[in-house]
Amino acid sequence: MADVTIRLHATDNLVIALTDLGKGAAVPGVSVALPGPVPRGHKLATRAIARGEIVLRYGQSIGHATEDIPAGGHIHSHNLGMGPHSLDYAIGQSATPLPPLPAREFLGYHRADGQVGTRNYIGILTSVNCSGSVARFIAEAAEKDPGLSAMPNIDGFVPIVHNTGCGMSGVNEGYDTLMRTLKGYARNANFGGILLVGLGCEVMQVPDLVGQGRLRPDGNFRYMTIQGTGGTRATIQKGLEVLREMAETASKVSRAPAPVSKLIVGLQCGGSDGYSGITANPALGHASDLLVRMGGTTILSETPEIYGAEHLLTRRATSPDIGEKLIDRIKWWETYTAINGGEMDNNPSPGNKRGGLTTILEKSLGAVAKGGTAPLSGVYKFAEPITAPGFVYMDSPGYDPCSVTGQIASGATMIVFTTGRGSVSGYKPSPCIKLATNTEMYQRMAEDMDINCGDIIDGVSIETKGAEILEKIIAVASGERTFSEQLGFGGAEFVPWQIGAVM
Repeated sequence: MADVTIRLHATDNLVIALTDLGKGAAVPGVSVALPGPVPRGHKLATRAIARGEIVLRYGQSIGHATEDIPAGGHIHSHNLGMGPHSLDYAIGQSATPLPPLPAREFLGYHRADGQVGTRNYIGILTSVNCSGSVARFIAEAAEKDPGLSAMPNIDGFVPIVHNTGCGMSGVNEGYDTLMRTLKGYARNANFGGILLVGLGCEVMQVPDLVGQGRLRPDGNFRYMTIQGTGGTRATIQKGLEVLREMAETASKVSRAPAPVSKLIVGLQCGGSDGYSGITANPALGHASDLLVRMGGTTILSETPEIYGAEHLLTRRATSPDIGEKLIDRIKWWETYTAINGGEMDNNPSPGNKRGGLTTILEKSLGAVAKGGTAPLSGVYKFAEPITAPGFVYMDSPGYDPCSVTGQIASGATMIVFTTGRGSVSGYKPSPCIKLATNTEMYQRMAEDMDINCGDIIDGVSIETKGAEILEKIIAVASGERTFSEQLGFGGAEFVPWQIGAVM
């Protein structure tokens, strides 16, 4: 008989249901028949848990019982709360280097600054929402242009549009964050060229963007404003002319072998469920470790969704400064949420809860698993350029498209995204690999999911699945298209982080 529950740590006072369990069901390790039903992916007590007692998953606290929970009782929002908690950061205590692995190669696009891209797009980047439609018009015209659409080695023309750039202060953290984001996209190795389009009167001035250092080392960069060019039609026409010039340059670059040490991979999760911390997240963590051992770089983010588990990262920091940087970002978020009338325990989402997650502590412990076991070699602000190889952290909201936007701006040329509920999205210019946490969802959404990690429940090892994920990363980096790419995702997922008042 197949197991109906799984215990994740010897000290846990709960197990996870692997199938829907009805009232009266007999569960191994529980001395009584279940007093009520427990859905698949949800938690049940292995013994009676008194009100106020710590509830353990992964051998770590996920909160306190808010009422007495009987043996076999369903543990969820009705009887589990975050409660008081304290953490021992123990900076650097577990920063043990991983042994190197022999180098692997992928086929990528070599750039003038030494970076290597996994795709070769031409981007139409906007400084402000007001130029968004014109940027889309230019991209649509380029895709319809016979000469441009047939250009070799070019993956397409991507409008990078957003809803900010004006109605904001020009001297605060929000402005600086948007500036880093736009510059980061302009420099991402997956772009073979960038056309920057502004309106002309916005707060985020095109001359300011251009004037703060060379945006592209290859020089394949042009800019214009709609007001300066003469309006919508004139800008579209001028944009097409410019794209023809840029495409000629970008098309001369073709795929060539490169070490996987040149890969920068963003680690993401969205629509998490009770299986996320058991299957896909630790499997992605193992793949991350393999990539780091080959000299590559992986980026963990979503600060509100590591809250309560950040001590597992500070312990892996390679220096006190790196550990303190992460703690400082946590403190920043505590202040930021407080002044905006929020709280850090705003997670899990309704979908997360339906999938079995209860408190942010529980969600965070599972989310951190995406980062494997490698030492933490750097901590960065949102969209700050990644300068250190290895496993690093970039601060961001937990909102997936915003977090991925920051990772791409920081340099990510690949995204690997775990999901239990079935998130659908893509993130041009960087391809996104989707990992399903459970087999039922994978089968139901097979045209959106690239890899099923639900078979870990059936006996496939974390290590085997991690190796499979690594092979998929290398294949996609070399040109294999993900399902999100085949479906055409990536045109609506550029979401810069808006910090500060909209005025």
